[in-house]
Amino acid sequence: MDGDALAGIVALFGGLTRAELSTAVREHAGRHGDGTEHPDDAIDAAQDAYELLAVAHDGTTVLVPGPTAFPEPPAGAEDLPHILADTERRTVPAAARADAVRQRLTAAAADADPGSEHACRLVDVTYDAEAWVAVDLSGVRNTLTDHTGGPSEDA
Repeated sequence: MDGDALAGIVALFGGLTRAELSTAVREHAGRHGDGTEHPDDAIDAAQDAYELLAVAHDGTTVLVPGPTAFPEPPAGAEDLPHILADTERRTVPAAARADAVRQRLTAAAADADPGSEHACRLVDVTYDAEAWVAVDLSGVRNTLTDHTGGPSEDA
C-alpha cells in the first residue's frame, strides 16, 4: 500500500494513531487481499515522504495526511469507519498541522547534508507544505538553499 492510500485511510478518520492506522491497514488487507503484510514499513515510508505527518493532538500523536500526499483511499476502504466503529473520529486543527510540519522541516533542514538530493527534496516539501496549510517556511528554505549552494531567497 502506498503513501497516498495510507493518507486516504487516515483522511476517512481525520487522524489516526499509528496503532489505529496499522489496525486499519491490516483489516483492509484481510478483507481485500491487497498484500500489505507489514503496514509499519509502509507507514514509515509514507512519513519519510511527508505523505503522512505526525501531529500532537489532544494529548496523543496522530497521523494526518501530509503535505505531499494525494489522499486516495484504496477500494473498499470506505467500510473501515464502520468496521472500526470504536476508532475516534478527529478534527486536527490547521494550526497543529502547521506547527508539526514547521518543526519537522526545521529539524530536517538542520540535519541535511549540504548539496544533497535530500536537501533539494526538502525545499520542494516546503512549497508543498505552504500550499497545504498556512505556514511560512521561507526560513527553512533559506537554510536548505544555503546548504545546497543555491541562491538564497533574499538574493
